[in-house]
Amino acid sequence: MKYTYTTRGTCSVQVEFEINDGIVSNVRFVRGCNGNTQGVGALCEGMKADEVVKRLEGIDCGGRGTSCPDQLAKAIKHAMQG
Repeated sequence: MKYTYTTRGTCSVQVEFEINDGIVSNVRFVRGCNGNTQGVGALCEGMKADEVVKRLEGIDCGGRGTSCPDQLAKAIKHAMQG
């Protein structure tokens, strides 16, 4: 299933991704640091959703209290909760 999440506190404004049978794919950030967000998406490709959350949740960018990876973790948690 495809999901879209509006990010908060980051350079990216939105993250789109799919979760099928608990597996994350097609992660795409809108805006943000292009190379970094592409890298995060590529690393998460084919990974179990709960593992993505475990690895990325709580990562901070420049003292903002969040980051693009953290926002992806929040988005995946939100999607898994219904």
